[in-house]
Amino acid sequence: MIKHVDISTKELKKRFRNKDICLGGNARLKIYGLLKCRSGKRMKKENRVFFHSMEEALQHGYRPCGHCLKIAYKQWIYSTQQ
Repeated sequence: MIKHVDISTKELKKRFRNKDICLGGNARLKIYGLLKCRSGKRMKKENRVFFHSMEEALQHGYRPCGHCLKIAYKQWIYSTQQ
């Protein structure tokens, strides 16, 4: 997990190109989603974190976004209800 405030813009773009960062998340809400998600683009820089994979996000206790990852969100919600 990489915090947005801890990485320079140049390094961030480099990691996007190299596919080292595939997902973004909100540290306060503990939600992760695609980098192109409408909801993710509106969050504050200090709340934004980045992940390499869904597994990494789940290990840190984040849940899938209900907008851009609907199938993963539905699977997550059903698994937590039981």
